[in-house]
Amino acid sequence: MKLLMVSGDRQVAIGEKGPFHSMQREFSRWFDRIDVLCPRPPKPPTVSCIHERVFFHPATCGRAGMVRYIARRGAELVAEHGHQLIVSHDYGWFYNGVGSALLAARTGVPYLSELHHVPGHPVPADLRERFDKLVARVYVAWAASRTPAFRVVNSTEMPALLRSWGVPDERILVLPSLYIDLATFRPEPPAAGEERFDQDVLYVGRLVNNKGLDRIVDALAMLARRGAPHRALFVGKGPLAKKLRQQVDAARLAGSTRFVEWVDTPADLARLYRRSRVAVCASTCEGGPRVTVEAMACATPVVSTPVGVMTELLQAGTAGRLVDFTARGLADGLEPLLRDEALRDRLGAQACADVQRFEYTAALEVYARGLHDLARRCGTLREDAR
Repeated sequence: MKLLMVSGDRQVAIGEKGPFHSMQREFSRWFDRIDVLCPRPPKPPTVSCIHERVFFHPATCGRAGMVRYIARRGAELVAEHGHQLIVSHDYGWFYNGVGSALLAARTGVPYLSELHHVPGHPVPADLRERFDKLVARVYVAWAASRTPAFRVVNSTEMPALLRSWGVPDERILVLPSLYIDLATFRPEPPAAGEERFDQDVLYVGRLVNNKGLDRIVDALAMLARRGAPHRALFVGKGPLAKKLRQQVDAARLAGSTRFVEWVDTPADLARLYRRSRVAVCASTCEGGPRVTVEAMACATPVVSTPVGVMTELLQAGTAGRLVDFTARGLADGLEPLLRDEALRDRLGAQACADVQRFEYTAALEVYARGLHDLARRCGTLREDAR
């Protein structure tokens, strides 16, 4: 089976080996060829092929030209290679989804619309997210007659939203997006003579509005006033980087807070998780998030708002803490884990056990088989194909 993916990921094309690069390593075992259309990267692309079967085609235009680029370049690739399914990662203004729908109409190859999360759901971070949620609803109504299914990545939050928008259950395909390399993300004791923790609280992710960065800073300030451990590390880059540093300075946390823009390898990231007492997520909307599950696999407990798969993983309170969307809620959730080492270790061990089901190979097999089954259902793949 040959797959055409329309992705928002620009990292691989410029040599950055993030989760999408890792995912394609296993996907290349399940598909004869994968072509990936992606936005124009921020610097000249240096990578066109990975894992022998995965080929990248970065756009040569900006966002305004993406719909046309996807329809045109996608049609060229389908004509040359004969793909059986188009998978579109849909978000924002839905350039990918609209372009993929036009491509599907032009070529007869069905497209699967992937909705990892919807901005503003369950809680809008600002007026922009309220508007974005409305845009998503309009797109779903438009795409419902053009795609055989919407893929979602958690089993509660997104299916309920789509049902409320009129999408029938048979058109909702639940295929989790979390696939963790447990050989890399695993518990590991510190080296002899090494301090156990480099930081108390770890944030990993983009520095954007829906991540609740201001509430994390406010929570850290509360912890400092309470005399609780509060050394923090923020790993990520984004438009709020400067504002975040200013907030940290204003809260008088500069001496206990560090910033890292990018971590080179998954092994380096795993070490950061292991060297942290607690990982934090203050997002207002998420599909996963992946980073918290990676942290849990390293036996680092998580304090998170009820977004994405976190509701499912933390509801029982045995692997971390589920908190509300306030700074005080974050601080109250973090403090016991930072003060009580035995509690922290107990929750960390349970967190590691709970996320074993997201093992890289097994989870990606579920995803790949789901795509094969959909292609068969649409009549573009033979029953005897893998």
